[in-house]
Amino acid sequence: EAKSIDPQERLFLQHSWMAVEDAGYTRASLQIPHGDMAGQVGVYAGVMYGEYNLSGSLASIANRVSYFLNLHGPSMTLDTMCSSSLTAIHLACQDLKEGRTDLGIAGGVNVSVHPNKYLMLSSGQFISSAGHCQSFGEGGDGYIPGEGVGVVVLKRLSEAKRDGNHIYGVIKGSSLNHGGKTNGYSVPNPKAQASAITHALQESGTDPRHISYIEAHGTGTKLGDPIEIAALSKAFHKEGQDTGYCLLGSAKSNIGHCESAAGIAGVTKILLQMQHRQIVPSLHSTRLNPHIDFEKTPFIVNQSLTDWDRPVVAGKTLSRTAGISSFGAGGSNAHIIIEEYVETDQVPSNTES
Repeated sequence: EAKSIDPQERLFLQHSWMAVEDAGYTRASLQIPHGDMAGQVGVYAGVMYGEYNLSGSLASIANRVSYFLNLHGPSMTLDTMCSSSLTAIHLACQDLKEGRTDLGIAGGVNVSVHPNKYLMLSSGQFISSAGHCQSFGEGGDGYIPGEGVGVVVLKRLSEAKRDGNHIYGVIKGSSLNHGGKTNGYSVPNPKAQASAITHALQESGTDPRHISYIEAHGTGTKLGDPIEIAALSKAFHKEGQDTGYCLLGSAKSNIGHCESAAGIAGVTKILLQMQHRQIVPSLHSTRLNPHIDFEKTPFIVNQSLTDWDRPVVAGKTLSRTAGISSFGAGGSNAHIIIEEYVETDQVPSNTES
């Protein structure tokens, strides 16, 4: 079987194992008692290209993990194009909230194994003429695909604290929607993007003013980037509110657009920034897109390594909190709010213990 499986299947299995191992679990300890069938662990894999085997099935990417680890929760490979892995995380969180699962293994994988992908992207004029993603930079006219794979292990916060698990961050809220009919199939809908962001903020009970970093979709296109900033501004900015308080960047400027794994790449970046308490530069943006008036928005494109201090708003020190957007061509939008995990004895003054 190993000879014939899609490399994406092998990579997702490997990284699921690595994530489970990092979380301190073994195959045996994943068999958490749950009703009539132990091991209610869900597997959610985002993917969009199936170029390796014409007769294969992408469903095996998730199913292989459930089979190998003897898991009995939902097992699904899902494709919402470039929002796939963030959508996978959202669905994993929903099952945990509803009590259907005890643990979630979620993420995405994306590899480029056939030249047809580049022929398709070039004919559709999606490829950057500069050879990289100029996220929010002047002259951006497309993206460059990146390869990647990433997996997170998700658990209800109360149980993770009870069990003494290592906690990298806390997902406070998430939202999905679709842009509906626009001026073109790949043309984003700023109202729908703003709605997805607003609903994630509402579900998480987060004031936009308390968010200090946004990991943007940021493909680096003349059309997409201004639409994304317009949507973010609509969700964040109310009349008379502050401007220039939230740093913004995109991992695509560093590693390319990982397509179905773009969301998990952004989540990984946020968690690493929280761990190191620094925000890395967003590259290729020295000269900003002239079609975006950043001075009238809450956002600053972060162009140098910056300390990520806890924000102070109205005299109160807040937790580091970030939002991440992932938008799929065709209209599928996802947004997630992530907050740093603070030990009880280190809780900022405005948060509940």
